[in-house]
Amino acid sequence: MKTNVAGRRLFLASLIASSSRLPLTGQQAAQPAASGPYVPKQNDRPEPVAGEEPGFESIFDGKTLSGWDGDPKYWRVSDGRMVGEITPETIIKSNTFIIWRGGAPADFELRVEYRITPGGNSGINYRSMVVPDKITPNNKFAMRGYQCDIDGQNKYTGNNYEEKGRLFLAVRGQVTRVTGTRPPTIISTLGENKQLAALVTNDWNSIHLIVRGNILMHSVNGYLMSVTIDDDIPNRTLKGLIGVQVHVGGPMKVEYRNWRLKNF
Repeated sequence: MKTNVAGRRLFLASLIASSSRLPLTGQQAAQPAASGPYVPKQNDRPEPVAGEEPGFESIFDGKTLSGWDGDPKYWRVSDGRMVGEITPETIIKSNTFIIWRGGAPADFELRVEYRITPGGNSGINYRSMVVPDKITPNNKFAMRGYQCDIDGQNKYTGNNYEEKGRLFLAVRGQVTRVTGTRPPTIISTLGENKQLAALVTNDWNSIHLIVRGNILMHSVNGYLMSVTIDDDIPNRTLKGLIGVQVHVGGPMKVEYRNWRLKNF
C-alpha cells in the first residue's frame, strides 16, 4: 500500500511538471458547475473562471489589523494595505511576524497581492507555530514553519523555505521530495530559475498558495514557481498559523492587500 501511495505522488508530480509553463491559478481552473454535476463533452477544455473563484473569504478588512497579531512598531494599515516597515530607528536583530489569529488552516488556498522595496525581504508563513526567539527574547512573534519566500532583489521569491526548521525545501523552478533522510531531492523541473524570476515585477505581484496534504504549491502572477512533496512525516506539519514576515537587515517596506483564504 505504501508503494502505491508513493507511486501516486510521483505521478501527480509528473503531471504538475508537464503543465508547469501554464499559469496555475483559479483563473486557469475549470468553471464550477452552477448546479448539479458537470458532464464533460469531448470538445470541452479547461477555461478561466469569470470573476473571483467561489469559496474565498477575506481575512483582512483593509482598515484595521483586527484579527491579526503583531508588533505595532513594525506593522500598520495605510491606504487599505497591510504595511510592514523597518526604519533606521527600528532595525531588528531577528525576524518578526504579524500573525493571523482566525484559525490554523490545514488544507487551503491563499491569495494575496504584495509589493516590496528593492532591499526588502519578507515571506508568507503557513502551517506554522510561534516559537521562542533566543536572539531577541522579547520578540513574541517569531515563527517556525513553511514559507513562501519574497524578496525585493527577487533571488528567492517563490521558494519554499522552512523558517527556523529544515530551511530550503524547494527552490524556484523545482519539484522536490523531502524525506528527512537526505537533502531534498529534485524530481522534476518547472522551468529555469531566471526565466521564472522575470515573471515577478517591481510593483504589485499576486501570490497563490495551494496546500493539500503533503503537497505544497507556490504560484506567483499565475505561474507555478515551486512544488514541495513533504514525505518527512516526523518533521512536517499538516496545519498551523499564517503569518507575514519582516526580515533582519537594513530598512525595508513590504505591503500586502486583498487577502483571501479558502479552507477545505
